Amino acid sequence: MTMLFTDADVAAGLDAPEAVAAMRAALLAAYEGRLVAPPRAAVPLDGGRLVFTAGRLDPEWYGYRSYDTFGRPDGEQLVVLHESDTGRIRAIAVGAEIGSRRTGAIGGVAVDALARPDADTLAVIGAGGQAWTQVWAAAAVRPLRQVRVFSRTATHRDRFAARVRAELGVPVRAVDGAAAAVRDADIVVLATTSATPVLAATDLAPGAHVNAVGFKQAGRAEFGADLLDRAEVLATDSPAQVLGYDPPMLAAAPPYLDRLVPLGAVLAGAAPGRTRADEVSLFCSVGLAGTEVFLLDRLARANARVG
Repeated sequence: MTMLFTDADVAAGLDAPEAVAAMRAALLAAYEGRLVAPPRAAVPLDGGRLVFTAGRLDPEWYGYRSYDTFGRPDGEQLVVLHESDTGRIRAIAVGAEIGSRRTGAIGGVAVDALARPDADTLAVIGAGGQAWTQVWAAAAVRPLRQVRVFSRTATHRDRFAARVRAELGVPVRAVDGAAAAVRDADIVVLATTSATPVLAATDLAPGAHVNAVGFKQAGRAEFGADLLDRAEVLATDSPAQVLGYDPPMLAAAPPYLDRLVPLGAVLAGAAPGRTRADEVSLFCSVGLAGTEVFLLDRLARANARVG
């Protein structure tokens, strides 16, 4: 029978170390050509779009994730896993949790691959679900000594800080500005809905690593070209998706595109990551297709073993 997973099932069955390990395997599979992961596709509808990301791990499975841009408060996402040999639907996940944990776990892989080994302070700009899973995954790959959070809404950053304290057991401080958050931070997470830069590259400490999760297109980006200029290491999870943005992604323009490397290549040892402790590194998270299905496959396998 087809397995059905809710957000509660995903949260209970997928912890940060497991999710990070799965995304590491997915990034390597994509780089090696085993995971087919084309750019996302969108169908325009009246007032919004229906968006699909699809992938295939041959000869095991294929599947897709679908979500819309209508902005309904109870809108749900769907992830579907097909068996490759039969086409049978093996599992379905309904809700946003698997997509959010996927993005956070890819960010965790980026932190592990690109941040300094001794990195132990993290600044996060933003206090939503994506910000949370980035910190959740980073805490699985680095022993965080302190987290600082800034959000434009004081109640949001206070609530976020309380959650980090309660669920991750990490000392955390809510601050009243982005510059104050990132000052001397080893790891910086940008996870906002801002269409304009939320920090200046000069605010970053030497040796900082940055995960950028929000808007990153020309005319609509949470960081500016100054960050691309400051970063000596530029990486992304999906070069194909980088080239698929309209308007174009900031890092898709010269001279940045020539320096932008697949994170999978860094993991495989085919491209250099950080080579000096004082380098600033930037990971542009764009959403490698097929990775939600990759996670659903891991969940389905674990559930079958338990069953």
